[in-house]
Amino acid sequence: MIYSSSSIWAEYKFNNSFHYFIYQGSFIIVGIFLMLFLSKIKCSFYYKNASKILIVAFILLVLVLIPGIGIVRNGSRSWFGIGPFGIQPSEFAKLSLIIFASKYLEKNDKLLKNYQKGVFPILSILLLTFGLIMLEPDFGTGMILVISILSIMFVAGVNMKFFLYLGIIGIIGIVLLVMIAPYRMDRITSFLNPWSDPLGTGFQIIQSLYAIGPGGLLGMGLFNSRQKQFYLPEPQTDFIFSIISEELGVLGVIIVISLFAIMLYRSIKISLECEDKFNKYLSFGLIFQMIVQCIMNLSVVIGLIPVTGVTLPFLSYGGSSLLISCISVGIILSISKEKNN
Repeated sequence: MIYSSSSIWAEYKFNNSFHYFIYQGSFIIVGIFLMLFLSKIKCSFYYKNASKILIVAFILLVLVLIPGIGIVRNGSRSWFGIGPFGIQPSEFAKLSLIIFASKYLEKNDKLLKNYQKGVFPILSILLLTFGLIMLEPDFGTGMILVISILSIMFVAGVNMKFFLYLGIIGIIGIVLLVMIAPYRMDRITSFLNPWSDPLGTGFQIIQSLYAIGPGGLLGMGLFNSRQKQFYLPEPQTDFIFSIISEELGVLGVIIVISLFAIMLYRSIKISLECEDKFNKYLSFGLIFQMIVQCIMNLSVVIGLIPVTGVTLPFLSYGGSSLLISCISVGIILSISKEKNN
């Protein structure tokens, strides 16, 4: 699907229709190797080194903000350029904070009813990480991180009143973030009525809907998308699901959603059967952040929420997202092995 959605754009931009296919292929090979390797690493390694992993993530989040080290793409200084490749430290930050939060919640299980002693420390670290990501800015990744950590806290048994208070604070915070950066308000207005600015902020959503509409039951056929012909900008990234829907129709959509549903079911089953609380929280957090990312991407593509710049796990072009997804699956497989031994 990456080749199908990107071939025309790649031919125009790089004079090589296989450009994105080749680069993503290299990341797929590395990702599969990491997944198999990490599936053999015991989770005690992550437990012992959770703080060190988080410190490395903080260092990378700070370094990427420094001009000359971090590079700007699509208006965000959120990338390290390594030759032709780009690496997003915010993706690594999601993984590292899930590992740290799982350890913290396991060690402080008895303090979770006390907001000040039990919840405030991990919440402070979450807000610090979110703040660094927002300086890039990368609102989509920041929201996935926040939702994922809060979900682990919910599973760990934090008092429900905490989430009510946090929801109120979150709404106020989102309003402030929108007021600080006017382009976010543009995205919201274009989401509510994309035809109010069809050549500007509403362009991507309109073109995405034009791709989804003609798909029908079986689609227009693989490689036969019209919207990838310079209508939908860089369709191999955030809007690859639009091309899947256009070329493979409702059948392709059902297959993709079913695969994510199977991943969710199997991972939740692994999490529920874990006796070790760290493993339970870790496996739940890893699969939940992938599913939240999937839901956000699909919601953007069909116009349910404003554009967030979030990729579709495993399918969108992007090395950082693919590697973190493969690493997450590798860790979940390791947890499953430990559970069965």
